[in-house]
Amino acid sequence: MDVSLIGAPTDVGASVVGCRLGPGALRLAGIQAAFERFGATVVDRGDLTGPVNPMAPPVDGYRHLAEVTEWNRSVHDAVYAEVSGGRMPVLLGGDHCLAIGSVSAVARHCREQGRPMRLLWFDAHADYNTASITPSGNMHGMPVAVLTGNGPQDLVELSGAVPALATSDVRQIGLRDVDLGEKHLLHEHRIEVFDMRYLDEVGVREAMRMALDDLDPDTHVHVSLDLDFLDDTIAPGVGTPVRGGPTYREAHLCMEMVADTGRLGSLDIVELNPALDVRSETARLAVDLVESLFGKSTLLRVHR
Repeated sequence: MDVSLIGAPTDVGASVVGCRLGPGALRLAGIQAAFERFGATVVDRGDLTGPVNPMAPPVDGYRHLAEVTEWNRSVHDAVYAEVSGGRMPVLLGGDHCLAIGSVSAVARHCREQGRPMRLLWFDAHADYNTASITPSGNMHGMPVAVLTGNGPQDLVELSGAVPALATSDVRQIGLRDVDLGEKHLLHEHRIEVFDMRYLDEVGVREAMRMALDDLDPDTHVHVSLDLDFLDDTIAPGVGTPVRGGPTYREAHLCMEMVADTGRLGSLDIVELNPALDVRSETARLAVDLVESLFGKSTLLRVHR
C-alpha cells in the first residue's frame, strides 16, 4: 500500500486557534512510522500553504470564507492528485473545515471511476450548520452540510458535482453536541447518525456493524476523524472537547472494524490542538488509532 501524508496547517475554520500545529505534532508522534509498521510505503508531501487566520468576525454567516475556500482548493488538488495516482491520501489537519476539500477530491475520483463511496464521520459534532443557522459562523461546523449540497457555491461545487456526495453515503458516529438547527436539518435530510446515546444503547460493535452495512466490494471508504470524537479525558488536545465520548477501547474497536472491511481508501485526522494537549497524549493516541485502522490487533482473527 502506498500512503501519502499531506499536511494542512491552518485553523481558519476553527473557533480556537492552535490546530495549525497539528501536522507537526502528528509527525513528531510517529505517524509515518505507524504506517510503515504495517507494510505501507509512505511519502510525506510536506505541508500545503495558504492564507493566515485573520481572526475576523463572521460576514453573512461565515467566518473567513475566502480563506477557508483557498485552503480547501489546495487540499482538494493535493488529495485528488494522490488518490488519482493510486495512493492513499492521509490529510493531517488542521481544522475540520478541510474535509470539504479532501472528501470532495475523493468523491470526484470515485465518480470518475464509477465506484460507490462511504463517508464515516467520527466526531462529537454534526458539522451540519449553514449560514442561516450557525451560532458562530465557524466553518469547521459546516463541512458535512457543504458536502451534501448546502453551503457557499465555490465550496459546494468543489468536487465538480452538486452535491459532492449523497446524504445516503454519510454515516456520523459519536455525536453528542448538536445545535438545534442542525437537529432539524439532520432529520429533514435523513442523515444516518449513530450518536452517543445510540452507542450506549446498542453497543459500539452493533452501531459500527450498521454503519458499515451494505458496502459493495468496490466501495471506497473515507474516514474523517475529528479527535474530539474521543472522550476529553483521553484526548485533551482538541479545541472543542465534549465529555461523554468513546473510551480508549471503544475508539479502537471502531477503527478495527473499519480495518476489517479492507476498504479504507483515504483518511483525515483533524482538530489536534497541541497547544491544549497534555504531554502529547492526544497526538500519540491518534497514532495508536491509525495503527488499529490499518489492522493492528492482539491476535490473528478469523472473521465469521
